Amino acid sequence: MKIVFTAEHSGDLTAFQQLGELLVEGWALGKPKLSAGQLIELAHDADVLVTSYDDVTQEVIAACPRLQVIACTRANPVNIDTKAAQARGIRVLYTPGRNADAAAELTIGLMLSLARHIPQSHAALKRGEFTRAENATQATQSGLRRDVVWDVSPESPYEVFKGSELRNKTLGLIGYGNIGRRVARIARAFGMAVLVVDPFVAAEDINEPGLQKTTLEGLFREADIVSLHLSSGPHSDGLVSAALLNSMKPGALLINTSRAAVVDEEALIHALRHGPLGGAALDVYHREPLWRDHPFITEFDNVIITPHIAGATRESIAKHTAMIAADLQRYVAGEPLLYQWR
Repeated sequence: MKIVFTAEHSGDLTAFQQLGELLVEGWALGKPKLSAGQLIELAHDADVLVTSYDDVTQEVIAACPRLQVIACTRANPVNIDTKAAQARGIRVLYTPGRNADAAAELTIGLMLSLARHIPQSHAALKRGEFTRAENATQATQSGLRRDVVWDVSPESPYEVFKGSELRNKTLGLIGYGNIGRRVARIARAFGMAVLVVDPFVAAEDINEPGLQKTTLEGLFREADIVSLHLSSGPHSDGLVSAALLNSMKPGALLINTSRAAVVDEEALIHALRHGPLGGAALDVYHREPLWRDHPFITEFDNVIITPHIAGATRESIAKHTAMIAADLQRYVAGEPLLYQWR
């Protein structure tokens, strides 16, 4: 069996080497995304192709007659023409939940950052604001023995960066899959009430204390923080509309670590400029990389932005490497596959 491996991996490919000949290329070696021609050249005689972002099109599949398995190390094999593969009898593997912990933890981090103005206060100190050039005076040193160290005027950091606690706030989750469930669990540990909207999850399946299924409109009206955890598609693109954003509480917060397409970007910008939104934290954008003069960069101090890193952890990579290796071992042994795309 020949395996072509172009995906990011944990560094230990022993399990793959034990299955047959292993050719490692592309992103697995830190190289750019491969073209169709490059992919065909590598995999034309391969039995297995493991990839993350290379586009495995109908053209590529047709040019690789020996392929038995195409594995995508993502939660959704969007880079693979799954219909063309399945028409050929090729098994398509994927790695559901491999970065669920990572995305959930980043979501909570963004939530805390918004509520407590952590990035803004950090940046202000790094710029030299609220600091002093001279050596510490006795008055400043006395702060070691009492609570008030900084100025307490209206312009002091205590006032400028005064935030809100998560306890007793209401979190609205749109999407209650692998990531949404983890976010809910952590939010409950903070003492938050959690509202859930997910058409694929029955109300009786949301039966933990402090959780309640509701309507989309009700969630946006009642939540202090709304966090998005749904995939892009015909039924979800543009779901977060101007009407929903305008119905939110004054000062409410929006977090999106899922897909940019589910939010009407112009409506979001309007709600940030004119209310009612008090801030947003975004990890995904309609165009990536984000361009330098985008309002999210140039205009809003109350918008926290990260460069699509929700799933970027070493543990996520280790998980998807192990998941694909285990399913390939099952395939060779003739056992049922756990991660086959249907």
